[in-house]
Amino acid sequence: MQQLPAPAALQRALPGVVFDLAARFTAAGHELSLVGGPVRDLFLGRVSPDLDFTTDATPEQTLELVSGWADAVWEIGREFGTIAFRVGGATLEVTTYRAEAYDPESRKPVVAFGSSLEDDLYRRDFAMNAMALRLPQLELVDPFGGYTDLEAGVIRTPGAPSSSFSDDPLRMMRAARFASQLGMDVHDDVRSAMVGMAERIAIISAERVRDELVKLICGDAPRAGVDLLVDTGLAEKVLPEVSALKLETDEHHRHKDVYQHSLQVLEQAAGLETGPDGAVPAPDFVLRFAALMHDVGKPATRRFESNGAVTFRHHDVVGSKLVKKRMRALRFDNDTIKAVARLVELHMRFYGYGEAGWTDSAVRRYVNDAGDLLERLHRLTRSDVTTRNRRKAERLAHAYDDLERRIAELAEEEELAAVRPDLDGEAIMALLGIRPGPLVGRAYRHMLELRLDHGPLERERAEAELRAWWAEQPESDG
Repeated sequence: MQQLPAPAALQRALPGVVFDLAARFTAAGHELSLVGGPVRDLFLGRVSPDLDFTTDATPEQTLELVSGWADAVWEIGREFGTIAFRVGGATLEVTTYRAEAYDPESRKPVVAFGSSLEDDLYRRDFAMNAMALRLPQLELVDPFGGYTDLEAGVIRTPGAPSSSFSDDPLRMMRAARFASQLGMDVHDDVRSAMVGMAERIAIISAERVRDELVKLICGDAPRAGVDLLVDTGLAEKVLPEVSALKLETDEHHRHKDVYQHSLQVLEQAAGLETGPDGAVPAPDFVLRFAALMHDVGKPATRRFESNGAVTFRHHDVVGSKLVKKRMRALRFDNDTIKAVARLVELHMRFYGYGEAGWTDSAVRRYVNDAGDLLERLHRLTRSDVTTRNRRKAERLAHAYDDLERRIAELAEEEELAAVRPDLDGEAIMALLGIRPGPLVGRAYRHMLELRLDHGPLERERAEAELRAWWAEQPESDG
């Protein structure tokens, strides 16, 4: 960005509904401005999913102006001055000028409607988000130098960062999120305030912290966002397992920097995501978060051996448990927790393939254990190679190429992605004359093990194997 875009260029970049809305407000004698993220993204050449406006009209007056014109209206934010509505395919939000304060023991704002655009902008989180375009003339209102900050790639607050973060500590998480999404750095004053006020994040709900963390991890530069959380001490409060990766390196027991390795794996995993129609569309939170967290079991499992080596035995299993615990604390949904934890648990499974080779049975088990996470597991395992030893890296890459080739060949022969026993539950019950219950599950698992070990069996052999297993069970009359 070298200079402000001309009003004509801005008008071409904005949808017509913006000016239709402005015409309704100005005709009624009210001010209306496009504000915040949409303005910032406009100057960055990005397409914003939001259309946010601010006005001197009260919520009641806004409702009157859009009623009969909007296709749908939502008043859920009316208490805070916000009216949302849909026109055609666009969703718009109009908020009355605000001059709000916060309860120091919570982040809930005490709303007071304001009377000026400049006062409204002052209460916003960062200067780059405290810009507005007056409508319909598209006059830029930028009292805090947000446009200059975008040019410089720096994140500042409109006022003192300590006051801003005291009002709403979630803004510290948002600073890290914007560092990730926009590739910008925080101003030194902002960084110092984050360090000094990291404890304040404790008053923010886990759900709100989680939402900012997801946006950070899914940003274009997630490494920068995570680094900022760790360096300022925020990660110690919201993601302490990552901070703990900064293991002290004993000069007599050399091992790689686990923290920097994890950040590199995160970057490499993001680089292996695919397009919208590919196997792992970008950005994929599950893959990226598993990449960041895959070694969080190492601090608890580090052992110094007598020969000077450092080991982390079973860090994959320990790490999986830590991931579940942390994600539950952050109120993630069960499916996401299970997916990330499973990838962490499986990320070491591949190692040894290149040296010893795997039987077809082992390949089947690898696919079966990964289930619908297989494509993510492929990418996580490849990303976990950060060695500077080119020959070692090439050897591991070739070995994984070979594993993927064998998976493809077996899948073509056996429909491997949907491995099921040769006899389903109904067939098992009919053959053994038993009713639904735990015994059927045991028989099913036995048949699945046979399927994994030997591949597809003929019906006659499958039934014979089931009868042989049944004859050895205490429940059998035989």
